[in-house]
Amino acid sequence: MAMLLGPLLLVFMLGLGLTPLSLAKDDYRYTHFLTQHYDANPKGQDDRYCERIMAIRELVRPCKDVNTFIHGNKNDIKAICNDKNGEPYKDHFRRSKSPFQITTCKHKGGSNRPPCRYRAVKGFRVIVIACENGLPVHFEESFI
Repeated sequence: MAMLLGPLLLVFMLGLGLTPLSLAKDDYRYTHFLTQHYDANPKGQDDRYCERIMAIRELVRPCKDVNTFIHGNKNDIKAICNDKNGEPYKDHFRRSKSPFQITTCKHKGGSNRPPCRYRAVKGFRVIVIACENGLPVHFEESFI
C-alpha cells in the first residue's frame, strides 16, 4: 500500500505545480485582451483619442489597421463568457446580450509606421468575443 502511495503523491504534486502555469497563461491572455480592447472611461473618443490610446497601448509598430475599445465595466464584459450577459455564437464565440459603448479606431492609410493617424467611430454595439476559462481573450473585429 505504501508503495502505491508514492507514485500517487508524485502525480498529485506535479498537478499542483502545473496549475499555476495554466492560470498564469489565462491571466496573460485576459490581460492582453484588456490592453488591446478595454478602456473604462475614455476621454474624447475622437481621432486624437484613437491616436493617443493606440500609441499608449503600443499598437502602432506597425500601425494596426483597426482596433476596437470597449468602455464600461470589466465585470459586464466578463459576464458575456457565461449566460448572465452572453450567449453562444457560431463555433467558439460568445455574443453579448446587451450593447456596449465602443470606439473603433481605423487607420487612415498612408505609411504603416508611426506616427499613425486614426479615425474614431464611436457607438453602442452588441459585441462578439472568445472566452477561455470564463475570461474574455479575443475580440472578434469582423462582427462590427
